[in-house]
Amino acid sequence: QVQLVESGGGLVHPGGSLRLSCAASGTQVNIGTMGWYRQAPGEERELVAQIADGVKRYSDSALGRFTISRDFATDGATSALNLEMRNLKFEDTALYYCYAQGVRRSRGRDFWGKGTQVAVSS
Repeated sequence: QVQLVESGGGLVHPGGSLRLSCAASGTQVNIGTMGWYRQAPGEERELVAQIADGVKRYSDSALGRFTISRDFATDGATSALNLEMRNLKFEDTALYYCYAQGVRRSRGRDFWGKGTQVAVSS
């Protein structure tokens, strides 16, 4: 069973930076694509950034400002999905969720964290 726990959210001023991290536990070979989604009040959840087989993709809003990365532990049981955010804007305010695609023994399953709040305010 894959578990995802986000951290790093908080309050930041416009133009500031924040680093989100998602601790992923479980057999890592059963995890494929991972990504960060966000959802603002009254809005649909949207993809912010993802990494699949080392290939990184970003939403138009995130491109040039956000950087996604994944760090693997040597035990094969944990990894961290990171999102470096800079030049934050008011519209970046949202609940940010970590996502993982299940593959191999977890094929057909999607995994989600409970979210971490990012608030950009002056």
